[in-house]
Amino acid sequence: MINAHARRSAASTIAAVALAFSMGAAFPVAALAKNPMVGGAPMYASKNIVENAVNSKDHTTLVAAVKAAGLVDTLASAGPFTVFAPTNAAFAKLPAGTVETLVKPENKATLTSILTYHVVPGTLTAKDLMKIAKDGGGEGQIKTVQGTPLVVQTKGKAVYLTDTKGNTAKVTIANVMQSNGVIHVINGVLQP
Repeated sequence: MINAHARRSAASTIAAVALAFSMGAAFPVAALAKNPMVGGAPMYASKNIVENAVNSKDHTTLVAAVKAAGLVDTLASAGPFTVFAPTNAAFAKLPAGTVETLVKPENKATLTSILTYHVVPGTLTAKDLMKIAKDGGGEGQIKTVQGTPLVVQTKGKAVYLTDTKGNTAKVTIANVMQSNGVIHVINGVLQP
């Protein structure tokens, strides 16, 4: 015999599932997406790129760089944008003193160029990136906001990006949906 509490719980679960299915046609997929954890913080699909990034412990260097370049308002705007977000560990792989030099006011143009090289107009999910590579016979190009293209490749189910200097970064966390696009966490800093 099922007790009253269990029946109410089951009824609530069924109602929630029914509501989710009925809303599915009216709301974008991102609104129903799971909120993945990045850098110890949940990434809410209802928040924009900047609102989420500031909460990730793994992206403090990126956030500081975005602030130094004056790109906060741009990345908080409607977009949509696809952002390839290097982790603190990715920035740490750069030669000693590189980040400290880049965030100086006199290097704002160079920093802006590097950061906008990590941004693509529109929302490209991992599935979209894999299709671009497949349609290109194993690799394809995507044009960045900076203007210089990135090469997209896949190895199995992994997505890799290669910059103009031949540096490669792997997408380590894909499809972190945002209200104004998508973030893909990467393990390297790309350079135009």
